[in-house]
Amino acid sequence: MRDDATPSVDVVGLIGGTAFGPAAHAALAAADVVVGSTRQLDLLAPRADVQRVVLLGALDGVFDVIAEHRARQARVCVLASGDPGFFGIVRALGTRFSPAALRVFPAPSSIALAFARLGLPWDDAVVVSAHGRDLDDAVARALPAAKVAVLTSPDNPPETVGAALVAAGCGPRCVTVVTRIGEPGETLFQGDLAALAAGAFDPMSIVVLLAPDHRSAQPTLAWGLAEDRFAHRAGMITKAEVRAVALGKLALPAAGVLWDVGAGSGSVAVEAARLCPGLQVVAIEIEEASVGRIEENAAAHGAQIRVVHGRAPEALADLPDPDRVFVGGGGLAVLDAVLARLRPDGVVVANYALVDRAVAAWQRLGNLVEVAVSRGAGVGEQGVRLAAENPVFVCWGPE
Repeated sequence: MRDDATPSVDVVGLIGGTAFGPAAHAALAAADVVVGSTRQLDLLAPRADVQRVVLLGALDGVFDVIAEHRARQARVCVLASGDPGFFGIVRALGTRFSPAALRVFPAPSSIALAFARLGLPWDDAVVVSAHGRDLDDAVARALPAAKVAVLTSPDNPPETVGAALVAAGCGPRCVTVVTRIGEPGETLFQGDLAALAAGAFDPMSIVVLLAPDHRSAQPTLAWGLAEDRFAHRAGMITKAEVRAVALGKLALPAAGVLWDVGAGSGSVAVEAARLCPGLQVVAIEIEEASVGRIEENAAAHGAQIRVVHGRAPEALADLPDPDRVFVGGGGLAVLDAVLARLRPDGVVVANYALVDRAVAAWQRLGNLVEVAVSRGAGVGEQGVRLAAENPVFVCWGPE
């Protein structure tokens, strides 16, 4: 426990230079020393008799100054933005002085204010920080989320976060950048990921990312859905059991780019998007009517899919390089084009009905399995027989 003779370190959260609640105002009124950034000190404008300490550079040096003032029985108040216990200075102060030495008076967090500006609840949001933390980790956590807020910094400003998300294959997002929230000069930008990556923003911002229509991006553990769950043309669909095997062989990552080439009904693309909402899923299909069916199936299952109407391999030219590819049609020329574009450690799964094509694909990919399925069918009152489906050869790799 803290020695009662030693003054506490008061930590007061501010929004636009204003503290929240009588206890926070009392702590400021009693302070002998106020520690904060130049901007916070200018906004707060402490009393003339209060000593100002600018929070700049390494925290250890500032904490040494705080310790010296406390040893002289001075009351120290540290200023913070919003809620100092939410990705804020409370963690570092608690490590140096112990949590028992702190009195914390939070204001609304910048995240809460950002979602309030958008009129949205945020109890279902994922919050990540790129402020003094690893950008790759922040991006990995943001990718699968339908609703996410990212705290940015001078090292990782909003445009850097946007570029990293695009490079990681993030699907479409509605983007809002809220800058200096609750302060003079507050601004709000809205656009998409491309605009975010191409922009130039104040680094001290909040980036809010929303999946289109705010759909849930929670992954599912159900796959190999029955064919009647999809609109398709006269049975021209990857059968449920074969689809389940193909999805397993794809070893889908949480994020990245998946191509479904020769998508047909789009059943593989739809299931991949359901399994891994953080994937950017692109379905490529030449037949116009099938393009419409893919869009219909994606909407029916709440799956985020980009549909490209065109013939492979020409239609692949402007697409981002893939981490995973399912080849459902197009022959060996398409397989070769896909392999030329595959990212390091990527996986291709290709289905074939003909043995010679399957063997040629196996020579390129390294793995081949025949999936032969027989389904139970009633025979009047006599019982049940097994009706064989046409076998399918599933190839995958490279190894």
